[in-house]
Amino acid sequence: MQKPNQDSSSTSHEQTADIASTIYSDAQDQQALILAAPCRRYLKTMIASTPDAMIAISQHFKLVGLNAAAARALKKSASALIGHHCSEILCCRNLNRMSLCGTSSCPLTRVRQEQKALPNEELIIGTTPGGEVEVSTSVTPINTENGLYVVFTARDVSTLKVVNRVRSNFISMVSHELRTPLNSVHGFIDLLLQGHMGELNEEQHTYLGYAQEGVQQLISIVEDILFMTRSDLGQFEIKQQEVPLRTLIRQTINNLQPQALKAEVVLTHDICTPEPVLYADPQRVKQVLNNLLSNAIKFTPPGGTVTVRVRPYDERFALISVIDTGYGIPPEDQPHVFERFYQSNHRAQSKMGGYGLGLSIAQLIVEQHGGTIGFDTALNKGTTFYFTLPLAKQTGNPDRSGTR
Repeated sequence: MQKPNQDSSSTSHEQTADIASTIYSDAQDQQALILAAPCRRYLKTMIASTPDAMIAISQHFKLVGLNAAAARALKKSASALIGHHCSEILCCRNLNRMSLCGTSSCPLTRVRQEQKALPNEELIIGTTPGGEVEVSTSVTPINTENGLYVVFTARDVSTLKVVNRVRSNFISMVSHELRTPLNSVHGFIDLLLQGHMGELNEEQHTYLGYAQEGVQQLISIVEDILFMTRSDLGQFEIKQQEVPLRTLIRQTINNLQPQALKAEVVLTHDICTPEPVLYADPQRVKQVLNNLLSNAIKFTPPGGTVTVRVRPYDERFALISVIDTGYGIPPEDQPHVFERFYQSNHRAQSKMGGYGLGLSIAQLIVEQHGGTIGFDTALNKGTTFYFTLPLAKQTGNPDRSGTR
């Protein structure tokens, strides 16, 4: 089989059909070659019939092969595409429509530098007017005796995004409509508890308290779902300003004292001097602290402590940690900690309840501020969640994203 000419625009249609087989047969992974050899005759049929676009690109960033799905996605014939530089054909952009060609964020450049596959990258490709396609891509490097090829596999997710947007709009509408009656019920229960409708006996007061607690939990769930769907729709924004961190921490601890007293857990704080002043959205920061502290209280046994600690991180960020002396996170749950709606099977989870959005929301807010979030844990010793937020001295800096 003839090797593909990496830089020639005269590659024939037959060579285009054979390009994947050629690259595979030249692969240095001999074990893969031995295993694949009996199936070699099916390879071209499989690549030709898959609905995913597959494009082979040479070490000089020129298209040397593609399947029928790729030609359809790019709305050009294979002969019109072979031999052209990928920036002329793919013109990769991120979802904010910023061009990645010639930058360090180019997926092909990243794969070549790191020498490992890049899975699940969402991009917009195409240059034809009205022919842009939003795709989920995987980019795989293949070393051959002719140099490094890159196989670019893309799946059109435009229709899926429309479906998801419709679903998110529906959830957002339902959540919004639920919020009004729930707030009304909460308000009337509060009036009853305050005695505006007459004196209550102890038993009535107790059961109304349970009802109010349940309604408040429902309101919190609705608010969190509304927050996440708005974020998915691109309607989430942060309003940054100078914020004294100590004030936010004290307010959050004061609000959570009843929950801590009920759980017999001590809430404390340890803030460095001088006190950091953040450049952040105060309501969103309080939301992160509330979610992390509530979680820590739930998973700390009676007699334990939960501490908010603040330390400098670097000249641009402060480091905030929420440290508990609780049960710790089991190894099987650790990879899923920030997943939406993930529920642990840990015995404490079944007793404490929850619906698995608090940590996802905390991660989203921190990352929107340009910070990072993570955790350390040890079974039956405790867990520390830590995150970074930008300092206010960046206010005069035009780059406030905090991207590291």
